[in-house]
Amino acid sequence: MSEVMIGLCSLGVLLILFLTGIQLSFAMTIVGFVGYAYLKSVNAGLYLVAKDFYDVFTTYGFTVLPLFILMGQLGFNSGIAEKLFGTARKFVGHIPGGLALATVLGTVIFKAICGSSTATAATFASVAIPEMDRSNYKRELTTGIVASVGTLGLLIPPSAALIVLGILTQQSIGRLFMAGLLPGLLIAFMFGLVIIGWTRIDPSIGPPSERSTWQARFKSLPEVFWALLIFVLTIGGILAGFFTPTEAGSVGTCALLILCVIKEKMRMKGLWKSLRESLRLTCMSLMLIAGSTVLGHFIAITRIPAIAAEWIGASGLPPFLVMIAVILLYLIGGSFIDDIAFMIFATPIFFPVMLTLGFDPIWFVVVICVTLMIGIVVPPVAMNVFIVANITHEPFSVIYRGVMPFLLSLVMCIVLLFLFPQLATWLPSYLMK
Repeated sequence: MSEVMIGLCSLGVLLILFLTGIQLSFAMTIVGFVGYAYLKSVNAGLYLVAKDFYDVFTTYGFTVLPLFILMGQLGFNSGIAEKLFGTARKFVGHIPGGLALATVLGTVIFKAICGSSTATAATFASVAIPEMDRSNYKRELTTGIVASVGTLGLLIPPSAALIVLGILTQQSIGRLFMAGLLPGLLIAFMFGLVIIGWTRIDPSIGPPSERSTWQARFKSLPEVFWALLIFVLTIGGILAGFFTPTEAGSVGTCALLILCVIKEKMRMKGLWKSLRESLRLTCMSLMLIAGSTVLGHFIAITRIPAIAAEWIGASGLPPFLVMIAVILLYLIGGSFIDDIAFMIFATPIFFPVMLTLGFDPIWFVVVICVTLMIGIVVPPVAMNVFIVANITHEPFSVIYRGVMPFLLSLVMCIVLLFLFPQLATWLPSYLMK
């Protein structure tokens, strides 16, 4: 049996292992070890596993991941999202669909300190949906917008997904943060347009709420100021060259923790919960990266990526059609495996092929992130929808009906990224020369 056939069979075995319920990180490690040991030797396979796991868990650059994860968990458990939503509600709540718009605005600002999609969806499901219920919003809009805006955490910095993709593709995390900013804000803007259009068509779906006074509006602005200050401190520090991404994560986490203490936004119970969740998510992410590294080294010696790139080059297919096929593979794979896990598994395989086709690596990462945003709100493995359903006890059919209009915004963003790649590449090239 040829090396390529061994590699393809191993990928089939990997899918079977996942369907048995085994964690993807262990499945990738097992398949990578067995395949490498079969092609080389058992000792070589053992050395590969030991070296890859040691490298992942001891590499200084990977410390950026737990720091930003902890920063996001502190923001999640501190109640800051409730204040941000309250501020946005005072400014736009009085217009039709205003509370849904406030959810979008609050989320965009909250993303400045929390890069977790699921945490954002859970937070605003608890904060925004009760407010919209009191204003007689229909559940299609309330649940749909909350499930959709949670996806912005994958693109607007500091994003944990961008950090992981930066590690996997060996791209600058600072450049990726900048690359995700404009597309993320564009998607948020399109979400707003969907809300305005939807309420124009059906005014009963999002009736206006009580108008706030200008005094109340200005009084609520400091909450926004502190969140934006932390964002400027971390991301601005990276751009200015004051911090590395790891140092920026340390500074941002420390600043947020000090803010929580001064503002009395968190007690020891919340701090302990943030630390515990951060440890769990970090270990899960690093195990996935380590397993993916082992599998990637095995796939590399089978020459599957190189042969695939040669075949695609010889086929004469336009590169954009190949990229569309890759996007569909990410969506299909995310239907069987968690979208983030599939991203970690698939990116080392497809990334070299995309470079061979001449795609900009920063652009490719941003497109994959938008693809993941679609994946986490479409069935069957739609994590954000599951979270909103568990909190609101609303049927999945209602939430999916609400998600569909916002899904068009995500698809439109991918189209615009194909038409205007500068949406992802201009800002990092301009600010980080």
